[in-house]
Amino acid sequence: MKKNLISLAVAASLGLAAFSASAEDMYRGAWYAVPGVSYMDTDSDLDANNGGGAFIKLGKELSPSWDIQGGLGYNRASEDTGIAGVGGRYKQTTLGIDALYMFSRDKFRPFLLAGLGAARNNVDYSNFAQLQDRSKTSWLANVGVGAQYLINDTFGLQADLRHQWTRSNAKAPTTNFDADGTIGNTLLSLGGIFRFGAPVAVPVVAAVEPEPAPYVAPAPVAVPEPTPEPTPAPVVAPEACQPKFETITLSAERLFGFDKFKLNGDAVAELDDVVATLKEHPEFDVVLVIGHTDRIGSEKYNQKLSEQRANVIKQHLVSHGIEASRLRAIGKGESQPVVECKGIKGKALIECLEPNRRVVIEGQRLHSLNECK
Repeated sequence: MKKNLISLAVAASLGLAAFSASAEDMYRGAWYAVPGVSYMDTDSDLDANNGGGAFIKLGKELSPSWDIQGGLGYNRASEDTGIAGVGGRYKQTTLGIDALYMFSRDKFRPFLLAGLGAARNNVDYSNFAQLQDRSKTSWLANVGVGAQYLINDTFGLQADLRHQWTRSNAKAPTTNFDADGTIGNTLLSLGGIFRFGAPVAVPVVAAVEPEPAPYVAPAPVAVPEPTPEPTPAPVVAPEACQPKFETITLSAERLFGFDKFKLNGDAVAELDDVVATLKEHPEFDVVLVIGHTDRIGSEKYNQKLSEQRANVIKQHLVSHGIEASRLRAIGKGESQPVVECKGIKGKALIECLEPNRRVVIEGQRLHSLNECK
């Protein structure tokens, strides 16, 4: 049984390596919890049946290629000595941390894992005096393969197959039972992924425009005939003047940072310039604040993120004296890219797509001007 599981792990590793060439990265830097259940194939030296248990882990996306997970596990199996009258269980408690190499950041995320930690092995076989409550706390090491599948931005599934090495002190002299030394168990685990590091959507409140008052034509007034005046010299009409402010493009990286929507310190100076420009050009009746993201992540997630960023900028402008009635916050998500960056992956993809992560301030005039300022 154990040889079959190990062979399956090797085959899966080769398959994951082949898959990695076609997957598109979707790194978010999120924290997540993974509670689940496990099936244990015990070392033959323990003379125990296959067993099972449960675990809880806390994980973090460290980079486009690496995750880290740490947590607790508990498994147990009934004895299988074949000796009449002997009962009891083998129990194992583990505390460890694993490094996961992620082949993809798409919805399907295969990975390799390796980890270290501590384990407590307890052999407690009744009616077998030499094997009653034989406990040993030792180091733990494991390697394996697995995969995650994200159903949405906050929930997914994780499965992994790993081989685990620890030490035991269970030995019964004058018998064939000898588990005093390094033992190896193989575990198959399945759990749910609960992600809580991604930004939470905030409601987008559209500005409500007051309805204009109905137009009432004034009553006609009699005007006396004017006295003829001398014809003035012709005046050359000035060239039609155009307002200088039309659009301002701001980098989302400088305003918020990657995958965030709260303003950072670098944003203050740039937004002060925007506030000054809007105050200098009151002739722009409507100012659109348009948020854009890159294509990393789901379309729904990126749409929410672009709306959040646009609303944060709008609120900042209002707090610095710009009339709320002039401002419209709009999210465009990933629908209007500036660059495509095809064939690029990992950290290089994040850097290449930076121009797409932006906020555009666009002025519009709804009424004609009698003069330019």
